[in-house]
Amino acid sequence: MDPSLDMWDLSSPLISLWINRFYIYLGFAFGISLWICVQIVIKKQDRNSQEKSVPKTTRDLMTNGYVSLQKKEVFVSGVKIFYGSQTGTAKVTSKNVCVFLVATYTDGRPTESAEWFCKWLEEASSDFRFGKTYLKGLRYAVFGLGNSAYASYFNKVGKNVDKWLWMLGAHRVMTRGEGDCDVVRSKHGSIEADFRAWKTKFIYQLQALRKGEKKKSCGGSCRKGRCESNQHGSEETKPGSHTQDELHPRDTEEEEPCESTSEEEFGAEDRQGLNSVVDVEDLGKIMDRVKKEKKEKEQQEEKTSLFRNTGKNEDGEGRAMITPALREALTKQGYQLIGSHSGVKLCRWTKSMLRGRGGCYKHTFYGIESHRCMETTPSLACANKCVFCWRHHSNPVGTEWRWKMDQPEMILKEAIENHQNMIKQFKGVPGVQAERFEEGMTVKHCALSLVGEPIMYPEINRFLKLLHQCKISSFLVTNAQFPVEIRNLKPVTQLYVSVDASTKDSLKKIDRPLFKDFWQRFLDSLKALAAKQQRTVYRLTLVKAWNVDELQAYAQLVSLGNPDFIEVKGVTYCGESSASSLTMANVPWHEEVVRFVRELVDLIPDYEIACEHEHSNCLLIAHKKFKVGSEWWTWIDYNRFQELIQEYEDSGGSKTFSAKDYMAKTPHWALFGASERGFDPKDTRYQRKNRSKDMSGC
Repeated sequence: MDPSLDMWDLSSPLISLWINRFYIYLGFAFGISLWICVQIVIKKQDRNSQEKSVPKTTRDLMTNGYVSLQKKEVFVSGVKIFYGSQTGTAKVTSKNVCVFLVATYTDGRPTESAEWFCKWLEEASSDFRFGKTYLKGLRYAVFGLGNSAYASYFNKVGKNVDKWLWMLGAHRVMTRGEGDCDVVRSKHGSIEADFRAWKTKFIYQLQALRKGEKKKSCGGSCRKGRCESNQHGSEETKPGSHTQDELHPRDTEEEEPCESTSEEEFGAEDRQGLNSVVDVEDLGKIMDRVKKEKKEKEQQEEKTSLFRNTGKNEDGEGRAMITPALREALTKQGYQLIGSHSGVKLCRWTKSMLRGRGGCYKHTFYGIESHRCMETTPSLACANKCVFCWRHHSNPVGTEWRWKMDQPEMILKEAIENHQNMIKQFKGVPGVQAERFEEGMTVKHCALSLVGEPIMYPEINRFLKLLHQCKISSFLVTNAQFPVEIRNLKPVTQLYVSVDASTKDSLKKIDRPLFKDFWQRFLDSLKALAAKQQRTVYRLTLVKAWNVDELQAYAQLVSLGNPDFIEVKGVTYCGESSASSLTMANVPWHEEVVRFVRELVDLIPDYEIACEHEHSNCLLIAHKKFKVGSEWWTWIDYNRFQELIQEYEDSGGSKTFSAKDYMAKTPHWALFGASERGFDPKDTRYQRKNRSKDMSGC
């Protein structure tokens, strides 16, 4: 046999495969395509089964319809969280029950991120074209964030969102939660603790929903947080009705899934009346019943909140002002916290003067030795939420003292110790002058302007007396919201009142005060200042495009309080903050501050421009009584003040003294118009490029 023929016979199968390779490829492609199709069908079936078990909210909103849930197991496949926050307090981690975390902003308005949504929701709830079953398939929960110090607006946005969703037919799976920034009135001690408590119950409710635990749908006849359908156990629901899930028996009475805050506010008959016709003759009975229920609810709320509003904890003792979260935030900012409501921090001008690089404007205006000045406060709480607050509103707010109170002796002792410990950290630091370091270990001045409202502290007079006994001068700043406390205040070295605006509207816009009668309190505080015999100061902070065009109104306020001095300072930009809309565009140039001061002085004939501190963008207007001949006497004779205050104390307050009794001559370099522009020639001006700004300081 021919060898070539044998070889051909052996290779003939391979040749056959090669000739028919197209059909082989086609078979493989068909098999792969079939496998892919099977996988797609399986995944689609799984997706459909999940979608049938949750509200089709998106499709409902687009088609203006609703979904009727059939008889099937109901569970939660996910949670969608919607944030409405200005400062970031409403932001938590998230992962289809819709949860709305909404904060209440100024005057009870929603934040910018939630403004459009709230407007749309409000309009939809009152628009007949949407109908009262527009969101019938939606299950939701609401947690509001606010501050009960603003009583008339507390959690207003959260309440409204809850109400509007309910009016559109959405189904609440969890009672609305309310977080309170006021640590005294907060149910759990802080807004973080309020959320954690609500979140724990909400997660438990989600677990119940996921397990498919069901109950009879709420028929709208619930009263006072009780759902009658609870008593019937777990039942199948009728087609077209909503399914609701019950909580664990121990939480049933406290947090009922069917509990409806909106229903309590408006009454079940109101909900029914939204979709039915009410006879005019029955209208009076319905309104009487609604009013009666509302009154009963208010009485119940008053009873439950009575203990909470006293600011007492379970042991009957006042709560600490500094919560763990607040302590962490302030510690990161460099505060040395004292007790439960006080703090001390090293001013950047103290650091500067230790190095011989110049002092603060108080050194230029009043002769303070900045390296011997302690910046502290006996109260971290404040009654305002100013837009230019350099603490970014990390401190608590309140209108009265409701916290646990520490003794002034302990506060002063620890404040001095903490201040000295911070000074010690500069030992051996390059540039620190040995002489000033030694002097800095002895506190000579105390600026009660760190943060908060020092005058709120009930024992402020005892604290001031202790300062003076230690030969420490006192510079106290108040935000002009406590006129009674100002009148009752014992003599201080210098008393400041912040005059951040000259009209009611601008003051409300800039300071955002908690008091409803803030303007009257403001005016009364200025009148109380006029009655003081010691040195008094108006502190004006200029915010470009906010309060620089109110010269005539400022002049009228000057005549009301008749201060000894007026400090005019450009606002300090403390960086971007979600709590404030200020930018660098709101910071006036020094030339603009000078022009404002010149124009203001023209309207107040008893005053002249005395001093300037260009580096702080600040000028001092002084009453002409401090101009002896042609020389200004704006500085303070601190030794003489200590003698006068000692005589005052020894006489039981009968031997008084005035501001002119302890004034001292102002050096030439500190005067307005001097070539030094307020910088002490004994020191060396130091400027560093591209350095990070330290915004601390008085």
